[in-house]
Amino acid sequence: MLSETEIVVRYQETDQMGVVHHSVYPIWFECGRTDLIQKAGITYGQLEKDGIMLPLLGLKCRYMSPCYYGDTVIVKAGVKDMKPARIIFRYEIFRKGGIKPAASGETEHVWANRQLKPVNMKKYHSDLYQLLNNIFMQGENFEDE
Repeated sequence: MLSETEIVVRYQETDQMGVVHHSVYPIWFECGRTDLIQKAGITYGQLEKDGIMLPLLGLKCRYMSPCYYGDTVIVKAGVKDMKPARIIFRYEIFRKGGIKPAASGETEHVWANRQLKPVNMKKYHSDLYQLLNNIFMQGENFEDE
């Protein structure tokens, strides 16, 4: 499963040259991840209400070409891997109409309880884990995987 999120680059996201600052891409990753989870039928807010947190373990970002003030970018988000203790999301950012990604990346998260202690989702919330695993790990995915 993939989601696509459109974002118009705002002035405050750019540097003096009108180029999107490198620190903005992880924020766009979060926008894509939030939309992906919502597309799966649940919200981050609902996960947290149910006592499930997704603290960040790691972040990778590769920059290939710049995005500029006023561009519309498309954030493609999907799940690269999902295990009972961790989940890895994958992202590609395109300038609208572009064929090659301007940036790509991954975020790795741990499934955790409200105290931010890691949990095994198969045991902690098995029905939700199975539902998300079925949704995320089937169907369309990034082509190079």
